[in-house]
Amino acid sequence: MMLFGGILPYLLVLWQLLATVNVARAQDEPAQESACPAIVKRAAWGAAKSKNVTYQLKPVANVIVHHTTGERCATVATCKEMVANIQNYHQTDNRWSDIGYNFLISGQNVYEGIGWHRMGAHLRGYNDKSIGVAFLGNFDQERPTARSINLLARLLQCGVELGELADDYRLYGARQLQSTNSPGRYLYAKLQELDHWQAQ
Repeated sequence: MMLFGGILPYLLVLWQLLATVNVARAQDEPAQESACPAIVKRAAWGAAKSKNVTYQLKPVANVIVHHTTGERCATVATCKEMVANIQNYHQTDNRWSDIGYNFLISGQNVYEGIGWHRMGAHLRGYNDKSIGVAFLGNFDQERPTARSINLLARLLQCGVELGELADDYRLYGARQLQSTNSPGRYLYAKLQELDHWQAQ
């Protein structure tokens, strides 16, 4: 008992020294930051259950950007409601299995549509080989926020890091592949400033 009592102070000093070394080492190591932005999950916006799921082969080689053409939402609550309404329209009126987009972006946040590695219904002929991202609003009339463009860039880099998108994925506006105004002239102009943009 006396022996243990004599050793105890030395053990405490050793433990404090080791703790100090570990803290210093942690401070010296660079932080590993993910590109992935915070994403408002399906459960958070009240998604209805998907009626059917078709999985994609990954990594996916193409990203197609759209706009929803409706009003722009200003708060998280109204954006959640808007996304839920889009899903309801797609499932009820279009008779699709789920919301057609993989992700949706407001002026401030990313919302999970059907998410990664699931086939959407956003552009006929390309659904099985692309990810569809829709910006909430009409970008023939309004300009996208700088934050929303940054969120798109981070989301796509996140997809690369997760192995969901090919390293050399190609970025398009829907109007390049179909007779449509989507994603609107102002958003289309901004897309051309991003890496992976395809002019052809």
